[in-house]
Amino acid sequence: MTLPVDWLKFKGESGHNSTVEYELPKLGVAGSNPVARSRWGHKSPLFFYGGKERNMRRWRLIVDLEPQSGARNMAIDEFLFNSLKEKDTVLRFYTWKRPTASLGSGQKLEKVLNLEACQRLGVDIVRRPTGGKLVLHHREITYSLCSSDTEIFPATLDGSYRLISEALLAGLKLMGLRAEMAALTDATYARSTLPCFARPARHEIVIDGRKIIGSAQRRLGHRFLQHGSIPLSPQGELLQQIVPAPDPNLSLRMISLEEALGRKIEPREAISFFLEGFKRFFNLDWEEKPLTPAELKEVEFLEKYRYNHPFWTLKEVNG
Repeated sequence: MTLPVDWLKFKGESGHNSTVEYELPKLGVAGSNPVARSRWGHKSPLFFYGGKERNMRRWRLIVDLEPQSGARNMAIDEFLFNSLKEKDTVLRFYTWKRPTASLGSGQKLEKVLNLEACQRLGVDIVRRPTGGKLVLHHREITYSLCSSDTEIFPATLDGSYRLISEALLAGLKLMGLRAEMAALTDATYARSTLPCFARPARHEIVIDGRKIIGSAQRRLGHRFLQHGSIPLSPQGELLQQIVPAPDPNLSLRMISLEEALGRKIEPREAISFFLEGFKRFFNLDWEEKPLTPAELKEVEFLEKYRYNHPFWTLKEVNG
């Protein structure tokens, strides 16, 4: 099921109520709130740049609350990346049908994952189109953002990664959480086979030093795909059981939204905060546009011949 935009209604700036489930605090404008200030020396995607309000942009939005398999989710993300037009951006939020371990595109399975444990515990395996480290997708929401818009996103992984993290931080702030970006990537961790949530990388998001969002990106020229895992509830125990070398302190290095908030949170609610964070940070509006039947046919081809195929998932990687 693709969720229509109409379900997402907030209390407006004028104070008029609509059918709202969650009243969100105001972020403010540049100069009055650190989230709304530009931290960049070039073009800013925020509300104001050089004292002038930027034109509002429209991004395609896809919200899939109907859980999908890992192969289907990765096929959709790759299709959206491959089909980008000029100055095009698509934001998608989705969930997973079963616990699924996703490998970075260049990882050797046997070095990062216990295949026998996955089979015994009913954990699916999929290989992402992006790089990065092993992620367990379980009781979480995932975002993906594809863009070819060089007026918003700089032509570097680091620059685009940071802008997306700023928008994610805005969503967390609307939840009432105090989060920040990690300053650097530990060199030892970068070379290790540890899972993604074992340590934060540069510009990934932490709360009190514990990683709450892990992301990965793929670039092709000026186009990129970035997607990331946002755990709703603790997953450290299951993650420990499917890695070759369990780390007893792993659960202390990662945190879920439920732990940070001190209460349970459902996918619908969490997504609503992040959508508003993106909307306010990038000064944009949504064009709710589910996948068409023709697009789904192309997704199904990728799903069958790549992401559901053992050659891709279990492939040998040099190095």
